[in-house]
Amino acid sequence: VYTYDAFAADWGPGPGLKSGFEAVCGCTLDFVAAGSSIGALRRVQLEGDTSKADIVLGLDNSVAAEARATGLFTQHEQDLSGLSLPFPWTDDTFVPFDYGYFAFDYNRKTVANPPTSFEELIARPDSFKIAIEDPRSDTPGLGLVLWIKAAYGDRAPEIWKGLRPHVLTVARSWSEAYDLFLKGEADMVLSYTTSPAYHLIAENNPDYAAADFTEGLYPQIEVAGILKQSTNKDLARRFMAWLVSHDAQKVLPTTNWMYPVRDIGTDLPDGFSAMIEPKKVLRIDEKDILANRNAWIEEALSALGQ
Repeated sequence: VYTYDAFAADWGPGPGLKSGFEAVCGCTLDFVAAGSSIGALRRVQLEGDTSKADIVLGLDNSVAAEARATGLFTQHEQDLSGLSLPFPWTDDTFVPFDYGYFAFDYNRKTVANPPTSFEELIARPDSFKIAIEDPRSDTPGLGLVLWIKAAYGDRAPEIWKGLRPHVLTVARSWSEAYDLFLKGEADMVLSYTTSPAYHLIAENNPDYAAADFTEGLYPQIEVAGILKQSTNKDLARRFMAWLVSHDAQKVLPTTNWMYPVRDIGTDLPDGFSAMIEPKKVLRIDEKDILANRNAWIEEALSALGQ
């Protein structure tokens, strides 16, 4: 299974999912870290029919259309009707396994009155800094491009230009941007509504929070797909079914710090109930993303002077 580094890390979901699935499959499950999820997709594109991967895990709803268009993936053949997601899931190629909402996170001790919209953020003094991710290399960066486009449409370049004085860095990865935020170099960081749950649950630190923007928030739904060239398709489909089972889903909240796609009842830690819920969920049709993604990325980077 090709995935991103954090998923396969010792502290990520990988080890727990590996031991759980191996206990029921009589097989060996190997997670192969390929940098980012976009990096994992690029790797199987380069390898083509020679790839040893059976599954790519960690793509999301922002890149699903591009991944589908490669022709590398086959149908998952799973019944996903019982899942709980921000919107109904009818995709026959990709299986969702967790989700969250992009948000700007902050420390309550250093930002007493966080902005509650992009326009309010833009109106802050230029000394108020944010750390964001590169949309070419990291899914949160692409998520921000789609978030602003969904909220503002043709006004998106104006919003990007307004953000420019506030952007401390356009980091290559989420971890790079988040590290700068934790070091106090940025006032806010592009992350998730669920990121503060880590600090609350793992560190017993209630200082971190996510800003609820009035324009609405954009969801990230992480997915897994089976490769057509896989020589273990039956086993791959067993893994897909297990990935959305209660046993697998309860691993994800406190390792990937996202919401499960299935109601896991009391196995969802109490800290998640303290996270903000978006008043409005934004969405862009994946056909529009596929047709316009590169132009929208260029629009954003040009406005930022990148």
